[in-house]
Amino acid sequence: MTGQEMMEFKANLKRIGESLIQERIAATKLAIDNAQEAANSEEKSSVGDKYETGRAMGHLQKDMFTRQQLENKKELEQLQKVNVNTIYSGVQTGAFVKCADYAFFIAAGLGKQLLDGQQIFFLSPGAPLARLLLHKKKGDHFLFNKQEMTILDVF
Repeated sequence: MTGQEMMEFKANLKRIGESLIQERIAATKLAIDNAQEAANSEEKSSVGDKYETGRAMGHLQKDMFTRQQLENKKELEQLQKVNVNTIYSGVQTGAFVKCADYAFFIAAGLGKQLLDGQQIFFLSPGAPLARLLLHKKKGDHFLFNKQEMTILDVF
């Protein structure tokens, strides 16, 4: 892969990550709206406690989804700041790390994603595995899933 192809590959990973987070934000917005609607439409029954409990549950759900939405927005903001237009020799935020069985993109905590038939783990820079990989270079070794891994490439 040329340097330009490496940067384009990482830019594509970043776009995929942004899209996934935007989908999460949209889903939480819908969940917030639904929870608010449920809380507002809870009908007053002859038993006042049931009414109040239903409203309280709706508000708790809304608060939970609001927190999730804020976390997703924060993660999107952090991902948008990631520089994918640099070829890194050592692992850091914005780096792609290739091993024999695994590949990692250090940018956002989105878990395992499939891209062109290749499984890539999107790791938050603060994740334990990302911190373990930090500053490692091509040829370095590390332990993952009780297996010793060798870094085949970093860019």
